[in-house]
Amino acid sequence: MTETSDLIVFWIVVLARLLIPLAIPRFPLPAIMAALILDAIDQTIFQQFTNLDLSGYQGYDKALDIYYLTVAYIATLRNWSSLFAFKMGRFLWYYRLLGVVLFEYIGNRAILFIFPNTFEYFFIYYEIVRLRWDPRRMSKKAIVIATAAIWIFIKLPQEYWIHIAQLDMTDFLKENIFHVPLDAGLEEILAANPWLIPTLIILVVVIIVGGRWLMRKLPPKDWGLSFDADSHQDEETGYVETETVKPVSDHFFNNVLLEKIVLVSMVSLIFGKILPNRTASDLQLLVGIAFVIIANTAISHWLAKRGREWSHTLTQFVVMAALNFGLALLYSWLLPRFEGSADLGTMLFFVLLLTLIITLFDKYHPVYQARFAEKPAEIAGEASA
Repeated sequence: MTETSDLIVFWIVVLARLLIPLAIPRFPLPAIMAALILDAIDQTIFQQFTNLDLSGYQGYDKALDIYYLTVAYIATLRNWSSLFAFKMGRFLWYYRLLGVVLFEYIGNRAILFIFPNTFEYFFIYYEIVRLRWDPRRMSKKAIVIATAAIWIFIKLPQEYWIHIAQLDMTDFLKENIFHVPLDAGLEEILAANPWLIPTLIILVVVIIVGGRWLMRKLPPKDWGLSFDADSHQDEETGYVETETVKPVSDHFFNNVLLEKIVLVSMVSLIFGKILPNRTASDLQLLVGIAFVIIANTAISHWLAKRGREWSHTLTQFVVMAALNFGLALLYSWLLPRFEGSADLGTMLFFVLLLTLIITLFDKYHPVYQARFAEKPAEIAGEASA
């Protein structure tokens, strides 16, 4: 029987992994770094502070990875001013997303090596550049070289380590570097390795000195350091104020609706593999998702046609979540007629997940459209650079 303390630790970690990514659109770099670090240490937290069965950890971890990377991709719609970098990021994102879906159905870890998570580090690379420089200054060549370097020298070795060799970094360090038992704590590691703290201090000094040297070699900065994505949103840098952008209302069935259905469907299929008590088939799940997305888009389209928009993102989320839950209840009532069924708790989770992604996508995709539609000559120049 699971201890109450184990459940408390588990839900604190899960809620942190669900809530921290919501800061990515406004504070991209610190938020995604926090999400990445939590992703790296959550298994260790479970091992150190709980007695939970971690046999299903792989699926849980991969699903929550996809969740925060989905928010990161939507954040590129809101913030990125380099069209070529955005297109590169979009390709890397959907390439990885396809790989995770295939892995969930085939189960071969080599798939995750073939479809590496290059998008995450490309996102971090772009946001590091944007701290001090206008990303539109990056040439296509520089973006391609950065992508290739991340893919080949960072992600492929990492994916091999995790998914092919199946080695745990913490266990590897304890066994091969620190020479302590696998269950050793920090105090035991430090006691057995007195060289560790001086080495870390030297490493920090080297990083600081090297960083200062590198900063002197970099091109002149375009603006002051800021982790707030809104600090550089003005016409001079090509950014668009998100609060002033209204949803596009010319066509209902378009590529935007298609992308939204594909995005939410693939994410939901991944989560569907780890959620308990799911009884609906994949086809029934996809039909339900498409139905909900079309209904949500129809409402936003109807409002936009009449020159109205949601007063606040939270308002949109709450109203659409209530509507979507009603649609889900209707769908669950219809499922038995097609030899299917749905668990109420699982359904509620899917409703909240779908509504969150749809709300963020609907909020920020018009920003992307407005940003690049307003400067056609500039985009043409960037495309031919």
